[in-house]
Amino acid sequence: MGIVSENVRILLKAIPRNVIVVAAVKGRTIEEVQEAIESGIKYIGENYLQDAEKKLPFIGNVVKWHFIGHLQKRKSKKIVKLFDMVETLDSFEVAREIDLEASKMNKIIPVLIEVNSGNEPQKSGLLPEDVEPFIEKVSHFKNIKIQGLMTMGPFFEDPEKLRPYFVETRKLFDYIKNKNIQNIEMKFLSMGMSSSYKIAIEEGANILRIGTLIFGPRA
Repeated sequence: MGIVSENVRILLKAIPRNVIVVAAVKGRTIEEVQEAIESGIKYIGENYLQDAEKKLPFIGNVVKWHFIGHLQKRKSKKIVKLFDMVETLDSFEVAREIDLEASKMNKIIPVLIEVNSGNEPQKSGLLPEDVEPFIEKVSHFKNIKIQGLMTMGPFFEDPEKLRPYFVETRKLFDYIKNKNIQNIEMKFLSMGMSSSYKIAIEEGANILRIGTLIFGPRA
């Protein structure tokens, strides 16, 4: 058993069954990704469209593909075609383009709204106070299905410091869920990475984006 297989086995054993592990595969080889899939990973997260285009012919649709990078309007057509979910929607213009392209393909694309929970100007994502009006606006698109929220939170050496940001994002998730906005199905809360996934689960995450813990540090 390789190191990736062993890491996957340990991780999947340690988390609740209702929690989805999205293997973040930025910079990883096709062989590493295939080993992770053979060991039980069912969801792959890619940051870059061009990297997904290289891996998909070898891996195919035996897994679900999540787009977890920054969305660019000009790449919407290919993203809609290749991915099963977009976790990083934060722009109305991009939402409109995704809806248009999805309608051409007769496809409904599930999306998560990215929340800039740390209010960091250098990061993408909507500020928490802008999330509800954005969702109200995007909910009218027929080929986009909002299914939850995603946040990264600020970077801290001590992952415990992320807890307040996860707590606030969960409160926002619950608030929007209780609004019962038409065409919105708040199912998924994507929070937590390799260093913070345990705290994220404690605060309600049911999607984790895990890279280093599966594949080891990038070279």
